[in-house]
Amino acid sequence: MNRKNSLILVFSLLTTTALASANEPPEFYQFRSLSLDLASKAAWAAIKDCRKKGYSVAVAIVDRGGNAQIQLRDRFAGPHTPETALRKAWTANSFRQSTADLAGLLEEKKIPNQVPNNPGALLVGGGVVIEAAGEIIGAIGISGAPPGKSERDSIDGACALAGIEAIKDELDFAE
Repeated sequence: MNRKNSLILVFSLLTTTALASANEPPEFYQFRSLSLDLASKAAWAAIKDCRKKGYSVAVAIVDRGGNAQIQLRDRFAGPHTPETALRKAWTANSFRQSTADLAGLLEEKKIPNQVPNNPGALLVGGGVVIEAAGEIIGAIGISGAPPGKSERDSIDGACALAGIEAIKDELDFAE
C-alpha cells in the first residue's frame, strides 16, 4: 500500500469513527449539584420563616437525583412531618415542578391518575424545585404548616420559597 492510499485509509477511519461517536451519548457528563452548606442554609431559612408565622415544621432537601441531602424537624413538628417533607421534595424533583402545581393538574384531570400512585409521590403543596443556571439541582419540601392551591397561598410553600430565597444569590452566581 502506498503512502497516498494509507493516508486515505487513515482519514476514512477517523471520519467514520468521528461520525459514529457523534451519534453516541457521551461517556461522561457534568451537572450541578447543591452543596451541603447551601442546602443547610436553605433548610434553616425555611424553618425560621415558618417559625415567624407560628408553625413548627420539618424540611427536607433532595439533590437532583432525588436523594435526601438534608432533613430537619423543628421541635414541635408532628411525627409524620419528616417523611411528608421528604416525599414532597422528592415529588417536586421527580416531576420537575411544584407539588401544588401537580396537585392542581391532578384535580383538573390533566395528568394521569397513576401519578399519585407512584411510590413516594405526594401531590400536596409544599414541594418546590431548586434551579440554578436554568437547570433543576434539587428540591425542597416543607411539612407541618397548612398547604394551599399554590405555593404563594400555602404556608408550607411560602416557607419553601423563603428557603430558596435565602440562597438565591448563590444560585444566581452559578449562572
